Amino acid sequence: MPSIYDLKPAFQRLLRPLAGGLVRAGISPNAVTAAALAGSLALGGALFVWPNRRALLLALPAWLFVRMALNALDGMMAREHGKATPAGAVLNEMGDALVDLALYLPLARLAPGVPGIAPLAVLFASGAVLTELSGLLGPLLGGPRRYDGPFGKSDRAFAVGALSLAIGLWPVAGQALRPFLAIGVALLALTCWNRGRGAIAAAAPRG
Repeated sequence: MPSIYDLKPAFQRLLRPLAGGLVRAGISPNAVTAAALAGSLALGGALFVWPNRRALLLALPAWLFVRMALNALDGMMAREHGKATPAGAVLNEMGDALVDLALYLPLARLAPGVPGIAPLAVLFASGAVLTELSGLLGPLLGGPRRYDGPFGKSDRAFAVGALSLAIGLWPVAGQALRPFLAIGVALLALTCWNRGRGAIAAAAPRG
């Protein structure tokens, strides 16, 4: 199924010189992961407290892009420069879950007068975490990590960033939040299903 994740190899090629430069500067992959987590917690907390600040809404899509770049950088630094560690793997996985919660739970506060927004936002944020956990089913069953779509990390970052930009520029776009979240929850459930099914298929005996 088509996904923005398919663009990852080209994105990595653009970032590879920066990854090498960071390693030569003595910066560890864990430091990059921690920076992504700290920035996400800060912006997510600010959005939760001040959900209708235009500057924060406009900053979210930019930060989501930066977060994806940092996520790609720490992985390349770890794999391609011999910097991978068990602690880094744990920090990366737990950090991704915390970042999703930090950035997506504030969606519950964007349209307080619209019924059903808060539960949908919680389901959306929880579903984002579950998609990342379902990706780990592959290695758990002896296969590769699963990145099946249609609503993986890159796809939902793009979608939420576009919505936040629209609401920041045209507040009336907030009326689309409830259907956006409802569709997003359905896509997240489908993503978990596809990753689970793919992990099982990859682990099936061959011959």
